[in-house]
Amino acid sequence: MHPVVVYTASRIGLFIITLGLLALVGLRNPLFLLAASFLISGVASYVLLSKQRDAMSARISDRLDQPKPQDD
Repeated sequence: MHPVVVYTASRIGLFIITLGLLALVGLRNPLFLLAASFLISGVASYVLLSKQRDAMSARISDRLDQPKPQDD
């Protein structure tokens, strides 16, 4: 599977899990709930998704390093 898709799906999943856990804990203010979920899932993804992030950046770097075909 494409590394960008895996990383993006993992980030979204981590955000949804964090959102659900914080809602279960009792946060009811929607703005605070979203902001806290965004921050916590961002920190968690930095730690937990390092392999996926490295694979994604390698894939993007490889694509950028490929020569572009010349138009005739």
